[in-house]
Amino acid sequence: MTTQADKPVKAERSFPKPQFTDAEAGALTFPSSTSRAFSYYKPQKLRATMYEDVTFDVQPDPERHLLQGWIYGFADGSAGYPQDWTALKSSDWHRFLDPNEEWEQTIYRNNANVVRQVQQNLANARKAEAYGQWARSWASFVERHVGAWMHAEQGLGMHVFVAIQRSAPTNMINNALAVNGAHKLRFAQDLALYNLDIEEQLDGFDGSAHKDVWQSDPAWQGVRENVERLTAVEDWAEALFAANIVFEPLVGELFRSHLVLQIAARNGDYTTPTVLGAGENDYDRDLRYTRALFTLLLGDDAHGAGNRAVAQEWLARWVPVSLEAARRLQPLWSQPSEKPVRFEDSLDRAKERFGRLVADLGLEAPADRTSERTAK
Repeated sequence: MTTQADKPVKAERSFPKPQFTDAEAGALTFPSSTSRAFSYYKPQKLRATMYEDVTFDVQPDPERHLLQGWIYGFADGSAGYPQDWTALKSSDWHRFLDPNEEWEQTIYRNNANVVRQVQQNLANARKAEAYGQWARSWASFVERHVGAWMHAEQGLGMHVFVAIQRSAPTNMINNALAVNGAHKLRFAQDLALYNLDIEEQLDGFDGSAHKDVWQSDPAWQGVRENVERLTAVEDWAEALFAANIVFEPLVGELFRSHLVLQIAARNGDYTTPTVLGAGENDYDRDLRYTRALFTLLLGDDAHGAGNRAVAQEWLARWVPVSLEAARRLQPLWSQPSEKPVRFEDSLDRAKERFGRLVADLGLEAPADRTSERTAK
């Protein structure tokens, strides 16, 4: 009989054991080791916002945390996000934060709200057969000129803002530029869908007339030239400045706010103002970040004077182009049967708005040479 004592004793098996040497990640203790908040940037307020948490320093920068330098470059020898892609300079490009605090959730939420509003408006118009109440002169104005504006929005969105949205030195600026491009493209789509909706509901409405207007109508060739010249600008800050500080107040708002939104109701149209109003709201948001950015750059302690000199050159280059585009739109003011506003009054209001905007930035608006040539 075998007893427990007679059983052979098994040798204890040996396994390698982990040896902690304090070289592993997380071994060091920092002042913020127990904090659940980010500490690699200073928030604008007491507590960081979600926008700051998901946007700040997402794009690395050797001037901050990318100690080994840029890890990618271009064939010409430049690397990362070159600061010489604009003539403007900054003591700290990372000081800019979007006052709209745009990040992924806000982009989808805001644009979804706009699309929902436009769709509900169009559904109500179809239900009330609102388009059938329009005078033929107003229907022609909408099919030709309101439709033509989609090309300006498409051109600016796709070939200006989408083109420059990667060019700025920080993720915060590039995010704002990308959202600006999304606004333009969505607004162009709104106008295209609106055009198709009217064509389905209103007999005799030519849904393709806007193409010929944009390409050959003399009144629109100044706007077309302005937009196409903007698409050729290589300096991202100049493109932003010329589009949002010059073109939009002098041409965009002139057409949208000081013409269409002023006379649509007088012509029995309560639908078009809702569609164009969405675009105006987009521009209000885009102008807010644009003003914040240029206020920082033009007021920079080290480079502000030089930046203001560059911006004055941009004004001298682009203001005549946009004023010429604006003045060539003058025939549009006489086409609707009900026209409660005069072109010169509308242009004066647009110029006043532009003048205030430029003055707030510490710049001086150039003289309107187009009016002098017109008077002669």
